[in-house]
Amino acid sequence: MGTLKTIGQDLTGLFLFIGLVLLFLAGEYIELPSVILSSGVANVTTIFLSILLEAIPFILIGVFASALIQVFVSEKTLQRLIPKRFPYLAIFPAAIVGAILPVCECAIVPVARRLMRKGVPPHLALVVMVTAPILNPIVFASTYYAFQPDWTIVWGRMVIGFVAAVVIGGAWYRLFKNKDPLLRGTESHQHHHEQGSKLMQTLTHASDEFFDMGKFLIIGALVAAIFQTFLDRDLLVGIGSHALIGPAMMMIFAYVISLCSEADAFVASSFGSLFTASSLLAFLVYGPMIDFKNTLLMLSYFKKRYVVAFILIVTVVVYACAMLVGILT
Repeated sequence: MGTLKTIGQDLTGLFLFIGLVLLFLAGEYIELPSVILSSGVANVTTIFLSILLEAIPFILIGVFASALIQVFVSEKTLQRLIPKRFPYLAIFPAAIVGAILPVCECAIVPVARRLMRKGVPPHLALVVMVTAPILNPIVFASTYYAFQPDWTIVWGRMVIGFVAAVVIGGAWYRLFKNKDPLLRGTESHQHHHEQGSKLMQTLTHASDEFFDMGKFLIIGALVAAIFQTFLDRDLLVGIGSHALIGPAMMMIFAYVISLCSEADAFVASSFGSLFTASSLLAFLVYGPMIDFKNTLLMLSYFKKRYVVAFILIVTVVVYACAMLVGILT
């Protein structure tokens, strides 16, 4: 029975992989029947495919980064680099590590999970998870091009992202110390991959990660597309400039539409004349740290209560930072 289950999972993963690759390679050439194109389903389909196609390259980056950590980085090496006597001070180098990783929020979850499995304390792995999608060079460049020549939002995003990540890491350690937030059995496919060449081990680990994450990405992309299509944008614009409600609504908007951090700055800049800086920054910081599809990805690896706690901590910290920006500007 176990063998049949494994074969079924492998076949499901294979078909999923083939389907996603075909969508990625031929998405722009897909033509839908006229019956579908005449309704709101056309918008849902278009947005769904765009989110999916946008996320796939970064998912691949994340799973290969995760596989490389698993195969080439030893647990002892990582443990030596962590100043265990100073868990709070270690948050700062963890944030710097996240800043140099060109990985967006839809690809960083397996990297964070792998770091924990290699002995990195959970609060430090989570700091990497929330900084990498915001502080990496690709996001910095995209934000600059979206808002140039105004550097306020660009540097505001970087500074708030760093400060919020440090506070989130400290709060997590204060609440949970080094308790393991990962689900049991998430490594069930790993034990039979420790043989063979380093290249084959890397490819095998990466394929397992991709298949595990793919089904959650599809669900998240579909729900995000539905919300993007039927959300009342006029209402959102009307309240977006409110000092208290605006940042909260923009955080909800960022959570629902689930944009990759490499693209969200261009969406935010289109509303630049209608929203306050605090609302825009709330959107640009909160979305990369946690959104709907990322929540589903986390639920595939993390225990539910820790996912809920993570969302609450991130929400409170980002909203407080946005309020502080509103007061200072």
